[in-house]
Parts: sequence; structure tokens; C-alpha cells
Amino acid sequence: MNTLQTPPKRRMPAEWERQSAVQLTWPHKDTDWAPMLSDITRVYEEMAREIGKREDLLIVSAPGSTVFPPVPHSIATIPTNDTWARDHGFITVVEEERGEFILLDFKFNGWGEKFPAQLDNAINRQLWDKGLVRGTYEPHLDFVLEGGSIESDGQGTIFTTECCLMAAHRNQPLAKQQIEERLKCWLGAKRVVWLQHGALIGDDTDGHIDTLVRICPDNTLLYTGGDEEHPDLELLERELQELRTLEGLPYRLLRLPLPRPIYDEGQRLPATYANYLVINGAVLVPTYGQEDLDQEALNTISQAYPEREMVAIDCRPVIRQHGSLHCCTMQLYG
Repeated sequence: MNTLQTPPKRRMPAEWERQSAVQLTWPHKDTDWAPMLSDITRVYEEMAREIGKREDLLIVSAPGSTVFPPVPHSIATIPTNDTWARDHGFITVVEEERGEFILLDFKFNGWGEKFPAQLDNAINRQLWDKGLVRGTYEPHLDFVLEGGSIESDGQGTIFTTECCLMAAHRNQPLAKQQIEERLKCWLGAKRVVWLQHGALIGDDTDGHIDTLVRICPDNTLLYTGGDEEHPDLELLERELQELRTLEGLPYRLLRLPLPRPIYDEGQRLPATYANYLVINGAVLVPTYGQEDLDQEALNTISQAYPEREMVAIDCRPVIRQHGSLHCCTMQLYG
């Protein structure tokens, strides 16, 4: 992969733009959710209910699994390793001249070959073959890119973290500049902002941006504050203070609280309020049974999305597998 063929002008939509559907990949007994399947299924049913009130829902379910979401939905029976639709799902871009949506299918390899992913990596093509997604299929299965590792403002700026995209077993031997060239080409980015700081204890993803910093309308950034165990998050805050938009303006910064430590078998879990999902008319916000901090997070996120309803989803079951609400979902357009 030494040369890139520049496609027609394209851009990656911002999450707050009008969506056509959200994908959920349903938990089942052959995933790591097996010991707590009833708990996690209740969370998925709540997500499905709230999403289904506002837009279409696409559910990927393994053969033999039972899905009873309380809303109308499309369902695809496809074998799966796990449930993290954010990272194995399509990344959508739009070709601006024709208004055509392009479904980018990148390689998912279990966050750097940490976990089995061969079934999840095959989901996208099967969804397209079944006619359950709208758009032109574009495979890039020789390049690892997870949806949780990038954020778009819809206007040509992509945020990511160096610790994730340069992590082992992703895209070696490509250098940083070579990776950036691919992001600009395939996502239509005018610039890529590489953040140098920030990672949560217990994070399996090597520092996904959607656990740390989220781009919002009107040049606003929501970001995760630190604590004594996360001094690097204070450095992240300083880094964000120095950032400028494409127009040379400072960003409006809104600091999210960090949940008080949540442990599983003595290990701190990577709980974060930044892992929310924007959908049509609402924002689904993860909460962790910490009433004061949960409310502070809801209030802070509502400042970035004042015209959308804030919907709290208890994600304590989700965080036990080191993810949260945004990680479980992938929005679709078109």
C-alpha cells in the first residue's frame, strides 16, 4: 500500500447530524458476557428502546440467540465474537457532490490482536450483502481502524490519539505520516489532530478518543477530567487549551467529571462519561450509580446539546467488560 488513489471529495459526518439508524450487536451466551448475560441484556434492551423511539434500529444477532427489544427493528442473524459495534461497524463518509454515502469497512482485529475478532470483522460485508445498510461498500480490510478511535466535526477535522493508532499490532510498519495520509484520503479530512496525552486505567483499546474527548457543535469539546490516578488527563486538558480550530479560534472546553473508581476483582475499570451517544433528538449518557457525578455529567453534556433530551443509561454492567455506551453502538446515515 505505497500509493493512494484520491477519491472524489468526501467528508465524515459529525455524530450529531441526522442519522438513519443505529446498530447494536446483541450479547449472547458465547461472548464474555455469559456470566452476566441477563444484566447486560437489560442494558441493551434499554438502549434499544430509547434509540427505537427516535430512529431505526439495526440489530446483529448470533444464530440461536433470542432478542426481544421492545421496539420495531431490523435484525440480521450473523455469527459474532462480541458486541462492540463501534469498533467493528461501518464508518460512514459522504461524497459531497453526489450526496452518496460510502460505507468504509476497515479491519477490526480485537484492538491489536488482544481478543478474537474474525467473526466480528466479517459482519459488515454480510450486512451489505443482505441489503440491510444503505450506501456504497468500500473495503479497506488491510488497514486497522476502529470507530472509537476517531472523532469528526463534520467539517474536515478528525481527532485521534497517538497512543491508539500507533499501538502495537495495528498498522505496522506504517509510520504516523502514512497513517495520517490514509485518514485524510479515505475520510476526506483536511487535518488530523493527534492528541498526545490521556488514557484510562483498565482501557483495552490503547486510548480510544471516545473515552477522552468528544467533538460537539459550535467548536465545543467535552473532555474527561483527571484524578490522582490519572495525572496524564491533566496534561490532556492543557493540550486541549492550546488547540485551535481550522479558523484559528480556541475551542470551548467543557470538563466532564471522572467517575469515582469502580473495581472488578481488584482492577479499576475505565468508566467515563465521555462515552455517550448522540442520536436524533437526544443524547444517551452512561451513568454509574454515582448520583452526584452522574447528574453533573448530564448537566455538562446538556450545555453542548441544549436542544436535545438527556437520557441516562445505567452502564455499570457494561463497564465490567471495559466498555460503555458509545462502544456498544454505531450510527448509520443515508
